[in-house]
Order: sequence, then structure tokens, then C-alpha cells
Amino acid sequence: MTPSPPVTPDGRYLVVRGRLWRRADPGLAESVRQEQVDRLMAARRAVRAAGAANDPAAMRAARARVDAAKVALGERGPVWWTDGAADLNRHLARNTPYADWYAGLDPPDAGRAAATA
Repeated sequence: MTPSPPVTPDGRYLVVRGRLWRRADPGLAESVRQEQVDRLMAARRAVRAAGAANDPAAMRAARARVDAAKVALGERGPVWWTDGAADLNRHLARNTPYADWYAGLDPPDAGRAAATA
């Protein structure tokens, strides 16, 4: 079984291959979160189908659906935290305020292949 990717101490990001990826808003109601995850998975299947069909219009529409679901989950768009901290989504952990925490992980890239964002 693949280990879960590490999560920053503040719970805002998970780390995959050394890069920070914003997590879903923990303040979402479980029913809302599950609905958006279901929409995200359906949109990702549509991206795969559009690619297989070599259909650029369907690909654009499917990717827009992926983006909308990720925004609704809080993984993209405005940040869900309220303390004014910058959004470090997609930054290398070693180049952020999380660098010391990340360097202390054993091994630093634990969970590197465990998830995709």
C-alpha cells in the first residue's frame, strides 16, 4: 500500500514530489465535499474520454468542469483560510516557509507517488 502524502502542520497543503498542493476546505459540509468530489471524478473521466476521442471541444469543456469542482472544493481559486497567509499552491516545499518542516520528514519525499493533485 502506498503511504499517504505528508500534510503541512497547518493542514493547508499536502506534498507530492516535493511540491505543495492545496487541500480541500475542511470547513465544507461532508455532503457538499462528497458532491464536489463526485463531480471532479466524473469530469476527470470526461477528460480521459475526450482525449481518447481526440475531441478538443469536449476536452475544453471537461477541463472547465475539473476546474469548477476544484474551485468548489477550495483546492483552487480564493484560499479558504482567513489569516491572510499567501497561497503557496504548486510551490516547491523547500522554497517556502515549510522548508524546515519538509526537510525534517523521513524521507522528505514520503508519499511522492501517493497522490496527484
